[in-house]
Amino acid sequence: MRNSIRLGAVLLLALSTVGCSSMIRTAMVNERASPYSMEETIKVISERAKQHGWNTSEPRKLDLSIRKHGGPTVLPVTLVELCEPHHAGKLLANDDDRWVSVFMPCTISVYEKSDGKVYVANMKAENVGSLLGGNVAEVMGNSVAAGQDAILGFLH
Repeated sequence: MRNSIRLGAVLLLALSTVGCSSMIRTAMVNERASPYSMEETIKVISERAKQHGWNTSEPRKLDLSIRKHGGPTVLPVTLVELCEPHHAGKLLANDDDRWVSVFMPCTISVYEKSDGKVYVANMKAENVGSLLGGNVAEVMGNSVAAGQDAILGFLH
């Protein structure tokens, strides 16, 4: 009987952990299919970012880097790093908030899955910001989230 209770408790804990992980991912990350090819999706994101005053770095092809350094061949994954200097400045001006630089720049991931579709994933700035609190929550929850929405508005 005791073993059955222990086994039940372990199974319940395992199921709740899996469910919690899924809920956390859904709350923190948007993943949406793109209506465009990989290259076109990256181009649209970069162009829309520039239109809204955000800077973009050269897209980084993560799959090629993995392979170049001896890792396995994986489906294409490209990281598009975005930065809006005024938002970044508000976050980094205060010594107490400089730790948030670990989340900067805002990275958007564009990748293919085995279903042949292109997907776009981004951090939900508003939700992440609300967890971090203070000035970080204000900047990420307002201006950064609004910028993300404008840049990625072509996704449904």
